[in-house]
Amino acid sequence: MVKATTLPRNETGITTALGILKQRFGDRFQTGKSIREQHGHTTTWIENQPPDAVVFPHSTAEVSEIIKICAVHKVPVIPFGVGTSLEGQVNAPAGGVSVDMGQMGQILAVHSDDLDCVVQPGVTREQLNTHLRDQGLFFPIDPGANASIGGMTATRASGTNAVRYGTMKDNVIALEVVMPNGEIIRTAQRARKSSAGYDLTRLMVGSEGTLGLITEITLRLQGTPEAMSSACCSFPSVDAACQAVMATIQYGIPVARIELLDTASVKAVNAYAKLGLAETPLLMLEFHGTTAGAAEQADTFGEIAREFGGTGFEWTSNAEQRNRLWKARHEYYWATLQTRPGAAGIATDVCVPISRLADCVASANEMLKELDLVGLIVGHVGDGNFHTTLLVDLKDADETSRAEQFVSRLNDVAISMDGTCTGEHGIGQGKRPYLTKELGPATRYMAAIKTAFDPDNIMNPGKILSD
Repeated sequence: MVKATTLPRNETGITTALGILKQRFGDRFQTGKSIREQHGHTTTWIENQPPDAVVFPHSTAEVSEIIKICAVHKVPVIPFGVGTSLEGQVNAPAGGVSVDMGQMGQILAVHSDDLDCVVQPGVTREQLNTHLRDQGLFFPIDPGANASIGGMTATRASGTNAVRYGTMKDNVIALEVVMPNGEIIRTAQRARKSSAGYDLTRLMVGSEGTLGLITEITLRLQGTPEAMSSACCSFPSVDAACQAVMATIQYGIPVARIELLDTASVKAVNAYAKLGLAETPLLMLEFHGTTAGAAEQADTFGEIAREFGGTGFEWTSNAEQRNRLWKARHEYYWATLQTRPGAAGIATDVCVPISRLADCVASANEMLKELDLVGLIVGHVGDGNFHTTLLVDLKDADETSRAEQFVSRLNDVAISMDGTCTGEHGIGQGKRPYLTKELGPATRYMAAIKTAFDPDNIMNPGKILSD
């Protein structure tokens, strides 16, 4: 595992606050080792740093009460959704209290006429879409995992549909947030646009719990399309596939999803999901619209793909076939693990302007060969974002060191191409050094905001900003 930075502990404050919280929350206050380690768990290689206790609130008022107790005694507060973060966001480097939002899972309101809804942070994206299905509405952000809406908001998640529907920052209308002193605020009303003051909503989206705890989210919804069609097409090289993506975007085809799998990824998915895809770089796409419009979009893409050597182009509007194809894509992580049994799957992401996508992917592949690492690449290439999953024997110190070198160098390459060290995984603990490289003096102003909001640094300390 990669060693995580520790921060000084406030032992006296922690002991006092835990005693008060135990008396107040009873069975909803837990200090068992296994549950604490679960709440320090990250789906990454950063070591587990468990909190001292876990509390399960049922309401915004209870979250406020928890934070007020912790604020008085200067005890860290770490929010927890379902634990799918990838950069150590839920670790507790200074100990403290993990606030598990899982029991705040109510869909509070759906305003179908206004195409929005209000949910508590523990609601998951699959739960929300199941609830909306009968109303002809859906929430489009799909990071793959069945993440909680609160966690998706806190990490500014996106995923496969971002090329058409944007990311969480584009789909969150307003928030209710408990601030570091326990005060409850609303960042906006339900109006679709506003020029009223600073945009606190966007400030909180992506703040990873470092500025406050999100307890209610107002989301933008979409009408379910009349028709959806999916397509896939194989290419002779990653470069050819990327060129086809650029041409598709420039042509103005309103694709809902456009995903790239490199050859190794296609082989893994074939083996895991029993598909018969040609084992060369592959693009997977989805089109939304009217029946005629979705078919026309697919046909137009097919013509573009052929210009770049695309072969085996197939599209379907059959729901069962579409779901099978995208289920295989969503199970990509588990498919990759089967290619090297016993190895840990370490996922890292970067995002670059689309015109540099092919160059960045090529650089990643060159580094994998140079460092003698096993890595598979998949990407939400419609917006220049791709993921490399390294399969690493974490017991092998030399291999782990080479993997760390790869992640560092890939971040540097992306930044040098006017890109970012993370398109959707967030900063957490793992990518803090690269945020400074990417934004330079701007991080000082982020630090000033953090200090103004949270002078005692109790809100998810040790995340995003370097010490």
